[in-house]
Amino acid sequence: MKPVILLIEDNEKNAYLVTFILEKYGYQVIHARDGESGISLARQIKPDLILLDIQLPVMDGYAVACELMKNEELRVIPIIAVTSYAMVGDRERILASGCVGYIEKPINPVTFMTEIESYLPDDKKVNVLRREE
Repeated sequence: MKPVILLIEDNEKNAYLVTFILEKYGYQVIHARDGESGISLARQIKPDLILLDIQLPVMDGYAVACELMKNEELRVIPIIAVTSYAMVGDRERILASGCVGYIEKPINPVTFMTEIESYLPDDKKVNVLRREE
């Protein structure tokens, strides 16, 4: 079974690029367009990893991460912020909300998969480095 990544991203172009890259390497991507539906999907599917945009409509990524951390079953899932927030203090605030990692937009397609796989347990990796050789 393919590892499942939940992508919570409201921008279609960003979602398309991230999905394209992840699927190319063998991951299954489930997409939510806002925080509330992302939380709901996380509860249903229990993904292996969550990629979270911080600037979302209605419920921002900080609130989403905090809400996910309240759930015993979901708090073990790594949450990676994928965001354009790059001001002083943004990274610290993102990590304090419950995210375990931070990837700046625009993403670099060359290094993106290596960054993603650094947050997954070994049994959930599709071995990007081996595929690139």
